[in-house]
Amino acid sequence: MRRLFHALAIGLIGAGIAHIVILLLVPSFSERDAWSRLAMVAGPNKVVRLDQEIGGAPVVKALDPSFYEAACRFDLNEGVVRIDNAGKVPYWSASVYDRSGQNIYSFNDRTATDGNLDFVVLTPAQMIDLRKELPAEFEKSIFVETPIDEGIVVVRVFVPDDSWKPTVARFLGGINCDIQ
Repeated sequence: MRRLFHALAIGLIGAGIAHIVILLLVPSFSERDAWSRLAMVAGPNKVVRLDQEIGGAPVVKALDPSFYEAACRFDLNEGVVRIDNAGKVPYWSASVYDRSGQNIYSFNDRTATDGNLDFVVLTPAQMIDLRKELPAEFEKSIFVETPIDEGIVVVRVFVPDDSWKPTVARFLGGINCDIQ
């Protein structure tokens, strides 16, 4: 009898470990990750609002209703990518993710010159080339040097109250994500 309980306990522990490992591996095997869902909605270098419903469920579920988000997929094999907007909002933050969703770089409006959203994502080799002759429009830009060729930029904007919703919507709608 004791051997039966011992075998059952070992079997339950083993099954529990197997289930936990499978749950942790599901995102890496999923075909419906953030990259794929963004690819279904828009092409590279197109800004997509994440908090709006686009043909059904939101592209990526927002965690905080006080923030509105927009994302842009990019491919640095085409050239450096510049993300900018001249508008003003109470607070914004930007993050660069690789294809699998790992955060590569994050910063916010307190880091940027004059609080403006203006940054360039590039590889180390592109940074060396760019330093040789820096374009005038990049003088106030933040440079995000990444070891990846493809990724996602996510911009989050704080909405303090309902009166800010139109301003934040215009800000997110005015974000440029262009190859330079």
